Amino acid sequence: MQPTATVLVYSDDSNTREQVRLATGRRPAPDVPVVEFLECATSAAVVRELDKGGIDVVVLDGEAVPMGGMGLCRQIKDEIFNCPPVLLLIGRPQDAWLATWSRAEAAVTLPVDPVEFAGALASLLRQKRALSA
Repeated sequence: MQPTATVLVYSDDSNTREQVRLATGRRPAPDVPVVEFLECATSAAVVRELDKGGIDVVVLDGEAVPMGGMGLCRQIKDEIFNCPPVLLLIGRPQDAWLATWSRAEAAVTLPVDPVEFAGALASLLRQKRALSA
């Protein structure tokens, strides 16, 4: 059986969650595990799922409402023990400093560019695997 990685995707917009799934495909790169998605439309659901554990990477929509992914990222980095790496979806390249403030490990702009997104996600999955080894 192939190893899998669980990626939590948070956005209040189902189209954004779909863009993430389509950009990733079954796996973002040949050297990382097959991805299984766990989708959340509310910040409370994200915290609940992270409390359960088993999440390898978190993708947060910085443009989500009522709670944006940047504020949520900062919150989970403070509150979740061994918080998984976070890939933040930002509205404009100029918002990269906010991604740094939120303590996200990576950021890509919306709309999701499949090549850029898959590369960033694969990099975080590799880092997670290296830390677990």
